[in-house]
Amino acid sequence: MMLLETRNLGRSFGGLLALDELNLKIPEQGLYGLIGPNGAGKTTVFNLLSGFLQPTRGGIFFNGVNLAGLPPEQVTLRGIARTFQNIRLFGELSVLDNVLVGCQGRSRAAWWQAALRCPGYLQEEREFVARSRALLEEVGLAAAAHDKAGQLPYGHQRRLEITRALATNPRLLLLDEPAAGLNPQETRELMDFLRAIHQEHGLTILVIEHNLRLVMGLCQHLTVLNHGLTIAAGPPAEVRRHPEVIRAYLGK
Repeated sequence: MMLLETRNLGRSFGGLLALDELNLKIPEQGLYGLIGPNGAGKTTVFNLLSGFLQPTRGGIFFNGVNLAGLPPEQVTLRGIARTFQNIRLFGELSVLDNVLVGCQGRSRAAWWQAALRCPGYLQEEREFVARSRALLEEVGLAAAAHDKAGQLPYGHQRRLEITRALATNPRLLLLDEPAAGLNPQETRELMDFLRAIHQEHGLTILVIEHNLRLVMGLCQHLTVLNHGLTIAAGPPAEVRRHPEVIRAYLGK
């Protein structure tokens, strides 16, 4: 069974058809890419998968359950986490606190237990801090744990946002242009980082990226969108030679 499957997924905005008949099939621990020129519908796909938008038609099946209609927080609890094209960190909070935000979605304590500092809540808080520190150690940001997130170098901010997503304990990680704004050296480091977390956490990853060198070198399978339609899908070596893909990127 596929971990993620979309069936005839579509989204319209008034008279504008942003996405039509998307049929993705992503297996457990797959490392897939979603590419296409600007305005192709890629971010619309991520907003649908993560619950920020609701589909006009079709279904989103995650581990066999249709998630269409669920709000973002429920989608996250089911095991889907995402990052954003424009980094969305809490810049005035510490690096550690940003990761703790990701852990809080899994909290079992009631609000009043937190307010009264009950033993069960305090134990859970210690567990979250330990998990957050372990994640920061894993991704190479432990030394910056108490620095403000907004003061990190840009490449480290990207890494922190992915780490916060990992703190939600996802099965599927959606990465929206993770290489945006990175220089070539940072992009190579990002590729190594993504391969490492894919393997070490047993994650399924779906990535949107304009950096074709990154997705061609990283992903096992690519789906190409143009004007909301799927124009090609398959292994990267096959997709890069597809005439419709060449036409979409380079014109006639």
